Amino acid sequence: MNFIDLSPSPTFTFLSPEFWGFLMLVLIGIWASERRLRVRNAFLFLVSLLFYWKTNGWFVGILMLSTLADWGIGWKIFRSTGSARTRWLATSIVTNLGLLLFFKYAYFFADALNPLLGTHWNPHLSLGQWTNAHLGTTFRVDQILLPIGISFYTFQTLSYSIDIYRRQITPCRSPLDFGFFVSFFPQLVAGPIVRAKDFIPQLHQPYSLSRTDFGMAIFWILNGLIKKIWLADYLAVNLVDRIFANPGGFSGFENVIGLYAYSLQVYADFSGYTDMAIGIALLMGFRLPINFKSPYKARSVGEFWQRWHISLSSWLKDYLYIPMGGNRNASTFTYLSMSAFLIFLLLMLPSTGIRLIALGSMLLLGATLVAFPPLRKRFSTNINLMITMLLGGLWHGASWNFVLWGALNGLGLIVYKGWRKISPWENRNRWWKHALGIFLTFHFISATRIWFRSGSQVNWSELSQPHDLWSEWFTANAMLMQIIHRFWQSPFQEVILGNRNILLVMLGGISIHLLPERWKNTYRHAFANTSAFVMLGITLSAICLAYLGMSSGLQPFIYFQF
Repeated sequence: MNFIDLSPSPTFTFLSPEFWGFLMLVLIGIWASERRLRVRNAFLFLVSLLFYWKTNGWFVGILMLSTLADWGIGWKIFRSTGSARTRWLATSIVTNLGLLLFFKYAYFFADALNPLLGTHWNPHLSLGQWTNAHLGTTFRVDQILLPIGISFYTFQTLSYSIDIYRRQITPCRSPLDFGFFVSFFPQLVAGPIVRAKDFIPQLHQPYSLSRTDFGMAIFWILNGLIKKIWLADYLAVNLVDRIFANPGGFSGFENVIGLYAYSLQVYADFSGYTDMAIGIALLMGFRLPINFKSPYKARSVGEFWQRWHISLSSWLKDYLYIPMGGNRNASTFTYLSMSAFLIFLLLMLPSTGIRLIALGSMLLLGATLVAFPPLRKRFSTNINLMITMLLGGLWHGASWNFVLWGALNGLGLIVYKGWRKISPWENRNRWWKHALGIFLTFHFISATRIWFRSGSQVNWSELSQPHDLWSEWFTANAMLMQIIHRFWQSPFQEVILGNRNILLVMLGGISIHLLPERWKNTYRHAFANTSAFVMLGITLSAICLAYLGMSSGLQPFIYFQF
């Protein structure tokens, strides 16, 4: 292993040659232990920890702590009865969410609570330090870094405990098997979020890889690689990053093009990672769930969230939305969640006067709902949806931009649900209806990404840094103002001619995306079943093409920060 440096490196990703040397040794290890499943699983657990060490250093300790805690708590839940089961489940929830809140949201809370605690930013101290004016203490957020992938594996271990509590699965007997489930390296740092009931049974099956499976694995790896390099990174380096760095320096039309380009970038980047993760896992004999189904073909906001980041959307539905009552009614969980979020919101407001106005408005709304039960039921089902999307937005990062992005998507879902009940075209199967739905949905989703992209970290050096909340907020506002007030003042012809290569790449990307699914399945299977010589030629050509496009340097996968 001399050609693999074992020291931690944040750039140890699917895009680095070092990773492919690592994967080759892993595949050799799987082949050597294929008849001894326990040895194979233990080996894969250890190499997954090594992978996480390479990307995150000593934060591998947090991963192991979460793994051991939930393995032990899972058995406690399984063997307990009555209220003891609930207490052990609560222990799992508090442990996992406590780690997530501390490492991911400390900066957010500290920044928002400064006015209440008498703290203030001290520019003479290093990044991320606040001084308490009353106590003389200093809180150092710069010493709390974000472990890559913590949101993904936290949700995985939480779903494991909850499914045991619901008696849907039995606990893993071996801590090594459970550790492998949590830390499986292809999907560890950016998903998809895997359920124990889907993945753990695969640990007890012998290695199997057919000729077609091998071809399909290579296809997904190459597909993800080309998506990432020639669509996501090309658009980021040549357009998106420049516009979002200074939206006021570009016309409204250029900002709109940048926003469209970001919609393509974030899809190609995230689905590209997922494609590669699925292909790598398949080479190892494991099957991961599909995480994207051509989301920009969606005809409504509701359908979009059935096609985009499916593993997160389904997780939020099964473990948050439905337990709150879903479309039926509000529950105690709804009121607890809503109360906690409203208290948090009140604390975040900038002054006592605004807090009093907001509190009065909330009390008035509560009294109205008590007085009118039919209105209360309708409001309750919508609030379940809104809370789910707000927390889904906050899951993405400690920024008000992500909260607002989640709220806008929640509002879009609520409006669509209401429109569906009164629409005269709801039950009509017309091509123009589908085309209009796709057009409106894409533009709505793209518009909400003003806040999503402004709240995102885009460079390797930023991934472990706290968010600059004010800068993110003003960047989003500046872009919105440019689009509203300076769109028609744009030199349209000059912008199009100056960005013709970028626009051609965007057109090619969206055209492939909108191809019928049966066409895509045809060429996927054609590649998977072609001769070894042709497959090798296509593979080498694709790899050369991809690495030619990496001249600007490696760009981090967008979802590494979440």
